[in-house]
Amino acid sequence: MTLAPTLRKFMLTAHITFSVGWLGAVAVFLALAITGLTSSDALLVRTAYLAMGLSGWFIIVPSSLAALATGVVQALGTPWGLFKHYWVLVKLVLTVGATLLLLLHMQPVTYLAEVAAKTDLSVTDLRGLRLQLLADAAAALVVLLAATAISVYKPWGRIGKWRQQKQAHAQAVAAGHADALPTPWGRYLLIAGLVLLVLFAVGKHLLSGGMGHH
Repeated sequence: MTLAPTLRKFMLTAHITFSVGWLGAVAVFLALAITGLTSSDALLVRTAYLAMGLSGWFIIVPSSLAALATGVVQALGTPWGLFKHYWVLVKLVLTVGATLLLLLHMQPVTYLAEVAAKTDLSVTDLRGLRLQLLADAAAALVVLLAATAISVYKPWGRIGKWRQQKQAHAQAVAAGHADALPTPWGRYLLIAGLVLLVLFAVGKHLLSGGMGHH
């Protein structure tokens, strides 16, 4: 499936718009999390957590889903493809992972907003949960910045080309010319990084007691 030029430009514009909106909203979310954790003004703390709940459900979640959907359509409708280039595949994994974790962690955001709406929060009230939200926002911002950088630099080449390089390298090793081709350490580090990212996210989720409130 190849999109017509006009439709392709429209989808690209939509994808950039939703991606930038997602990134900006997460930056604001992080600022609100810091304010809610550090401020001694009860009204400001309450406002911050109420704003986090509203911005999460009405801006961040829709933006993330729209960015994911338009990105998939954009990839499938252009020569880049969805599984032809490593940078597209890695960006897809990061986006899907960030979206799923966002949906999972919106429950404590909603809970904290509901508590803030009913009562004033002291510095020590629900501190563990408030720290968790701050850490989640910071991690999400790093992931989105990484995805943005990957879109700009488009590293690692084509997936099929890597297979050809591995076969050529294996043949060179068998022929006694192991130094004829470089070892693709960058790709190995990429795979290791993605595995560590998934393990970190799963481990953090399990150690925090699933979706239970603290």
